[in-house]
Amino acid sequence: MVKVKIVFYSTFGHTYKMAKAIADGARSVGAKVELYQVPELLSEAALDAAGARGPQQEWAELPFATEECLRDADAIIFGSPVRFGNVTAQMRNFLDRTARLWLSGALVGKVGSAFVSAGTQHGGHETAIQSMHTTLLYHGMYIVGLPYTEPQLVAMDAIVGGSPFGASFTTGTDGSREMSQADIALCQAQGKRVALIAHKISVGHHPSPTPSPAPTNPPPFPSATATPIVQSSAPSAATPAVAAPAT
Repeated sequence: MVKVKIVFYSTFGHTYKMAKAIADGARSVGAKVELYQVPELLSEAALDAAGARGPQQEWAELPFATEECLRDADAIIFGSPVRFGNVTAQMRNFLDRTARLWLSGALVGKVGSAFVSAGTQHGGHETAIQSMHTTLLYHGMYIVGLPYTEPQLVAMDAIVGGSPFGASFTTGTDGSREMSQADIALCQAQGKRVALIAHKISVGHHPSPTPSPAPTNPPPFPSATATPIVQSSAPSAATPAVAAPAT
């Protein structure tokens, strides 16, 4: 069974809701999914002032991500709100502390993916995802996004996030907007796609312990039914005959 780990930071819950939808997509194709949060850097006073303490209680019981918990994953999906076109300090702090995984090559060959939420439609969705992609490339991971075969990516009748880089969600500057069915569908599609590709890679890296048996009666070499090659004893017209030495 493929192991997919989703590592996220969320201030008011939007990125957490995306993480849950992505997890649903991965589970729909049989993956084992685990959700992890990254440590908070804001003080309690700052969280209280922003009104974030209450929403964060919804995922307070989730474990915190560590370097070690990522080692046995087949795929890792990172999620963060956007801050001025980049990821949050909380997510960047966690990514910057994966140096030991990089030095040992522990994440090489694993599937990596990313998703974000932002306050506005043009609030740095793609640049924030790409900033995470850069880290994943340093780790030697296979990056997976969303192809344009997902119809929501070309929808023009409503506000819909997402791009070839990955799922994204526009929360509104006051954070009041909830995920639409199209937003949820894109998140689920990303989770499903990551899990399926991770499965293909896992199968390729770990061949079956019972390979196909060799033929019991392999054909002789050369084949007995093969037509023998007959060479003419007559000299070629292009090659002059050489007289045999006298005895």
